[in-house]
Amino acid sequence: MLIYSLPETALMIAAAIALDWLIGDPRWLTHPVVWIGRFITWLSGLLRRREQASERGSGASVGSSGASVGLSPLQLRLRGVLLTAATVLLAFAAVWLLWCVADRIHPWLGYAVNVWFISTTIAVRGLRDAAVQVLEPLSRGDLTNARKYVGYIVGRDTDKLEEREIVRATVETVSENTVDAVVSPLVFALLGGAPLAMLYRAANTLDSMVGYKNEKYRYFGWASARFDDVLNYIPARMTGLLIVLYSLLEPGLSARRSFQAIRRFAHLHPSPNSGIPESAVAGAMGVELGGLNRYGEVVSDRARMGWPEQELRQHHIGRTNRICYGISWLWMGAMGCIWAISNL
Repeated sequence: MLIYSLPETALMIAAAIALDWLIGDPRWLTHPVVWIGRFITWLSGLLRRREQASERGSGASVGSSGASVGLSPLQLRLRGVLLTAATVLLAFAAVWLLWCVADRIHPWLGYAVNVWFISTTIAVRGLRDAAVQVLEPLSRGDLTNARKYVGYIVGRDTDKLEEREIVRATVETVSENTVDAVVSPLVFALLGGAPLAMLYRAANTLDSMVGYKNEKYRYFGWASARFDDVLNYIPARMTGLLIVLYSLLEPGLSARRSFQAIRRFAHLHPSPNSGIPESAVAGAMGVELGGLNRYGEVVSDRARMGWPEQELRQHHIGRTNRICYGISWLWMGAMGCIWAISNL
């Protein structure tokens, strides 16, 4: 369902990557993901209003028979399906409509709208900036601020993390999000331009907001989590191969070890997708990721990935950032090749 020819789409993807490198997410402009998040919050509240009324413990929460009138697991799942479908379809339709209007005004405006919206679905610079925000206080020995900033990008408890665990959390997050914030949106942009890329971004935002396996979202967020897993399935495996390929290009990284780590450790991760980039990065750098994470009162012992040939240090954050940027360079090169071959 390409809205442009493949060579045109490839050229616009290259432009979108460059735009993200240059300006990232400008603070002066409300990001589309913010609007998606607001819609998810509004619709979630609407769909769960009956359940929330029950939770407040009023007399309305109990029927004449004494049975709870809160939502059943099946009702929650069905409403979660509705939330997922409404969010992704609205995101797709909104960007499609804006592109259609812009293209009718002038083809070049259509190109600009397509490039701009694709750039908002990727976050190479955003990932780097978030990791650097953790690294800067860490390099000064300021664990208090390092814990605060790493808490912005991970879901685990961070208030008692020591330096190694702060580094591990940052490396794991950048590795995992190389799929969500780089490869997946670019795959969908290549297939269907900005509208399909935004559909993916909406699905990923849903997963980050409601796709948890806790008491509150176990049923309501089920559809969002599963849909995100499906959309990321092929891009996650592409990311693993791209990390192996990039490891051939940077001294100090091991492509062979990266590939072996994927084969040995990726399936141990509770996510069907996240273990691939995490194990690939761990193997490439010769470090071990995984271990104990705390989420409130819950302790999660994540499978160890990679071999601890060296201790995790601050410089591994910078090296992980370079791997993420390297993946975007490989994409840029591939898009350039598609365009060049089509013009031979």
